[in-house]
Amino acid sequence: MGSRTVVVHAYDTTTDTELVANGPLTNGPRFGLVVSKAVGNAVIRHRTSRRLRHVCMSLVDELPDSLDIVIRALPPSGQATSADLEEDLRSALQRVRKKLEKSS
Repeated sequence: MGSRTVVVHAYDTTTDTELVANGPLTNGPRFGLVVSKAVGNAVIRHRTSRRLRHVCMSLVDELPDSLDIVIRALPPSGQATSADLEEDLRSALQRVRKKLEKSS
């Protein structure tokens, strides 16, 4: 699911029988970030990554431990404020979680 600054993909590891049989992979949700050169130069990309990681840390307690989440930063994320990134990420995650609940 996407927004103006990010696209979010999520995978619930409890639905994968091989992963469930081998036990939990981590003690919480896992996040992956994709921040390409389209976002900006190295300084802007790293700043965007730090901001997204900070938002992810605030979301850890709100998400199930079984989720693997990939966040792709879109070019406007380089100029977005931290508040904009958090709002967009939260709304995209909310839509992804609803979609996951419907499919299970």
